[in-house]
Amino acid sequence: MRSIWTGSIGFGLVNIPVKMFSASQESSLDLDMLDRKDHSNIRFMRVNAKTGKEVKWGDIVKGYDLNGKYVVLDEKDFEKASPEKSKEIAIDQFIDEKQIDSIYYETPYYLEPDKSGVRPYVLLRNALEKTGKVGIGTFVLRNREHLVVIKVSGDVIVANRIRFAEEIRKPELKIPAAQPKPAEMKMAVALISQLSGPFKIDKFKDTYTESLMKLIRAKAKGKEVVTKPLRVAHVNTNDLMAQLKASIGGTATGKRKKAS
Repeated sequence: MRSIWTGSIGFGLVNIPVKMFSASQESSLDLDMLDRKDHSNIRFMRVNAKTGKEVKWGDIVKGYDLNGKYVVLDEKDFEKASPEKSKEIAIDQFIDEKQIDSIYYETPYYLEPDKSGVRPYVLLRNALEKTGKVGIGTFVLRNREHLVVIKVSGDVIVANRIRFAEEIRKPELKIPAAQPKPAEMKMAVALISQLSGPFKIDKFKDTYTESLMKLIRAKAKGKEVVTKPLRVAHVNTNDLMAQLKASIGGTATGKRKKAS
């Protein structure tokens, strides 16, 4: 792996030189856009909306539409607005991770210690494990300040980027008022208990990408691809209690019957 950032973790007066690596990758296939007629690759152009002519990169500037009029920004403007460029993940606070709603989590990164930072790195990692805490801090990546959670994953310290509060929309949804019956609640809790177990992430696979890749290989060889049509899952009754009873006792360990 290639590092995407070098700097340090800072908590108190302790400074830990580290390198940052991406901890996630896409599992979806990278598909190209082609012309249906001859399968030529589609090329995108930067076109002036008024003239229809292509614009060179050197002639492109950035602007913000403020009340119907564009305010053009140059590199100096971005530099003035950028946060102080510090090569440090400054931990400001330690908290219990359960205090952070999962809606805030965004992108994880692995942190590897520099040779001179191994001992303090291990110290922080072990201290986080012993206390059960995670660190909250900020750092600058690509001229933008980010909020991160510093936590432990196995033997590695992970910096998990999280969203700022203003980046989360309020759920302006209309949820009708309803109250489940005591018997329904009891059955629902029993069903959850029946389907509960230890979480093992490797049990869950991206089966769509795998199936799509098989289809691509088959088509490349000119083979007929036979697939089962998608069917809408349904239940035989609208009685909620009956559905719960069937899920617990019955037919297929909590799985709903599928249309035949």
